[in-house]
Amino acid sequence: MAPFPVYSRRRFLALSASLGLGGLVAACGGSSSSSGAIDGISGTLQVVKRFPTTGLVPGSIRLPISLADTSGVLTTDGKVKLPQTLTGKVIDAASGDVVVASVSADKHDVNMPTPYWPFIVDVQKVGVYLLILDAAPESEMSFQVEERVNVLSPLVGDALPPFDTPTVDNKRGVDPICTSPQGTCPFHEVTLTEALQSGKPVIYLIGTPAYCKTGTCAPGLDALIALSKKVGDAAVFVHADVYTDKTATTAAPAVLAYKLAYEPLLYITDAKGVLVNRLDAVFDVTEMSSALAAVGIS
Repeated sequence: MAPFPVYSRRRFLALSASLGLGGLVAACGGSSSSSGAIDGISGTLQVVKRFPTTGLVPGSIRLPISLADTSGVLTTDGKVKLPQTLTGKVIDAASGDVVVASVSADKHDVNMPTPYWPFIVDVQKVGVYLLILDAAPESEMSFQVEERVNVLSPLVGDALPPFDTPTVDNKRGVDPICTSPQGTCPFHEVTLTEALQSGKPVIYLIGTPAYCKTGTCAPGLDALIALSKKVGDAAVFVHADVYTDKTATTAAPAVLAYKLAYEPLLYITDAKGVLVNRLDAVFDVTEMSSALAAVGIS
């Protein structure tokens, strides 16, 4: 197997769905008369993929998306009144069979200029599928479900692999250990290895706030800090940045350890260190709070 590549900052961020510009798929049709259509868009409605193109396996799959028109990605302060809920269906790209007849997602936009809608679908077989929105019925936003054995990064149900993340006492070759604009965040007191030995649930964020100030990383880290104050000592929070230094050209060991090709990621384990949830690429405080509450952390 080829070694995991060390991405430049340009390539790494291009792979990161947190930018909200990766995988733009234009709707082939859709008009103001279509079911669930959105008024006020310029030209055809488009769908912006906010999820990674690899690492999706059979089971419950999270597919966050944003919307755009010919003027660009639609934002919370734009002229278009964005719907609170989007609906759609999932079909098998090869057979055309309907796999999920109806699915919906609510808008998430707390402290985020670009709202997103995280669809959660249940797909049990490998293959290529299409998520089709009712607001743009002729669009074809594809996603691939692959064999679990082919995915090298940790998945829900796996024991989260221990790793000695950089701390304030031991940078382990990473400087700065945290690129938060406010300075080193409070999640660098213990390593991930030590956190997993604590007998408590672990919340582990891999992200680069300095280079994602308005996307997900910086707002997500700030929200996670606020959540940690509410949670107290009921869980252990750990953060790892994604570059070795300020040049942002070499992926940090934490990224290489999990063989990642995008960021940010939020891992949530139970008290035994087993991964019970994972949020990829884009997430707001509402979704993080729900994910923590689902495992009894609130």
